Amino acid sequence: MMSKYPDTDLVILAGGQARRMQGKNKLLQKFDQEVQLFKIYHKFYEQVSKIWVNSNRDWMLYQKMIPEIQCFSDDQEGFLGPLMGMKSAWSHVKTDFILFIPCDITFIPSDILLKMHQALSEAENSQAVFLSINEQNLYPFCLLKRESLVTLEKHLADNQLSIRKCLDDLNTRLVKYENPISFHSINSQRELNEYRNELQVFNGYKSH
Repeated sequence: MMSKYPDTDLVILAGGQARRMQGKNKLLQKFDQEVQLFKIYHKFYEQVSKIWVNSNRDWMLYQKMIPEIQCFSDDQEGFLGPLMGMKSAWSHVKTDFILFIPCDITFIPSDILLKMHQALSEAENSQAVFLSINEQNLYPFCLLKRESLVTLEKHLADNQLSIRKCLDDLNTRLVKYENPISFHSINSQRELNEYRNELQVFNGYKSH
């Protein structure tokens, strides 16, 4: 792992039901050139201490594809959303920092982890930093300190499941990027079709 920042684990948030994708496991889909699990793993395996999947299914399949992958489910049943997955992660991860990433992400900046750590180190009272692409806030793509667990637990105890509202209480910082493709995560088959069309047009433009 790089020594430019403290030891950090990666947690892929894949605990949802994917209703708008007809129940398909988005982490096992190929949105572009590579299956999402491989795409995320290959992007980060040299940058983090350990890679986890927060999911309630397909553990054996993940570990067959990538034996080093670790898996855990939500502490509480009921598909309560990514905030529950983020809270549950701290029961398993030993490092004091976790980079959370949604399983349906399309654009992953190459230096995102370094930039996020820099943003946190520059803001002593901040416990979290999240990604924004083209002015679109991607709250589940965030770096959290272990101290954030107290706030996560409080929000969940109050049945407050919004990541945005929770991050507001963590004195959150923001890391901004620009990307020519407008779809940064995929929530439905329609979005996937539009993303692929955009990608095809963009790649065709680049080749000329």
